[in-house]
Amino acid sequence: MSHAVKHLAVAGLIGLAAAACTAPPPPRTVAAAATAPAAAPTGAAALPAPTGPHPVGATTLYLKDASRPDPWVPEAKARELMVTLWYPARAGEGRRAPYMTAKESELTLRGKKVTGVPYDVLSRTRTNAVDDAKPAGRTGSLPLVVLSPGFTMPRSTLTSLGEELASRGYVVAGVDHTYENYATTFPDGRVAECVACDSDTDPGFGAKVADVRAADVSFVLDQLTGPHAKWEGSSLIDPSEIAMAGHSIGGAGAVAAMLKDARVRAGIDMDGTTYARIPKSGLSRPFLFMGSAGHEPAGRDNSWDRDWKLLTGWKRWLVLPGADHQSFTDVPLLAGALGIAVPGDLSPDRSAEITRTYVRAFLDRHLRHEPQSLLDEPSPRYPEVRLCTPGGAACR
Repeated sequence: MSHAVKHLAVAGLIGLAAAACTAPPPPRTVAAAATAPAAAPTGAAALPAPTGPHPVGATTLYLKDASRPDPWVPEAKARELMVTLWYPARAGEGRRAPYMTAKESELTLRGKKVTGVPYDVLSRTRTNAVDDAKPAGRTGSLPLVVLSPGFTMPRSTLTSLGEELASRGYVVAGVDHTYENYATTFPDGRVAECVACDSDTDPGFGAKVADVRAADVSFVLDQLTGPHAKWEGSSLIDPSEIAMAGHSIGGAGAVAAMLKDARVRAGIDMDGTTYARIPKSGLSRPFLFMGSAGHEPAGRDNSWDRDWKLLTGWKRWLVLPGADHQSFTDVPLLAGALGIAVPGDLSPDRSAEITRTYVRAFLDRHLRHEPQSLLDEPSPRYPEVRLCTPGGAACR
């Protein structure tokens, strides 16, 4: 990360992960982030309610992989991970699940150079899941989806998507890749900060992050399925129906995880350069590219064009010309509380709706095996979304 990028102020929260994890944004996006007037802070943010029929629970797991040292802090002889699970829950009242701790909020805002708001503001974000609610479902009936955030971004920034999928009958595991974001809190109170932030100009950095995330995901799958599963609701998971969706470099992690672990049956890359290299023999499992304008075919990031040719199974390439790099995360929903400009040309609620709808359609098609015409042709309900065919006609 360059000195200049590290010291962006308001634009930092909107664009820092993009700067670190994908090709440079087009001039229009940079100008919008830098010059759009910031809104006055509006207090704590509230995430939109999920739209599915199931109440949603959330719980946090601490997982320790003693089989490998930490890749960023080698003196740590085990890799420690924090995972948030969102899942269908039994109906009932309870405390809302926390978005993040006050210290995590502070370190995230300090890292992003966001000022002018209380440092604990993100910890007061209102979620929709009930903390530690009892899981609900039939044994072996719930598909599992892993969510991987962008570089420097905590797992909590994919909460809106996680809650939506859980309300639709999925178990969702949001993974903090330790030392790759500004703050991960362990149960004993230790806070791991962003050690990797000092390394992201190193040669091969993107490929290393993708490989680390693939190893993290395989370990998480080990801990959520099988006879030694660590979660009380693990018996509800269908271990044959697992997918992964990642934002920014989390999307590269999805490719890497699929190459490493055959249990990941389908993958989604939301606006991320694909650093993991697909072998010439190809990747035959279903994959979805969903990106902003810079990820149009033959655009500034050629990694999707390169990998499209190597995806030999079901595949789609969607582009939202009005989206920003962060439009696929909670960041637009948090903008008002932070007093920053909403990234991109879509309203926060609209960007959340589109992301939720298309990700869910992909998962319903490939984990539940239900036809989804939304993925086969342009939708009059979502004219912001263009379906692309590289090498053929322009996106339509």
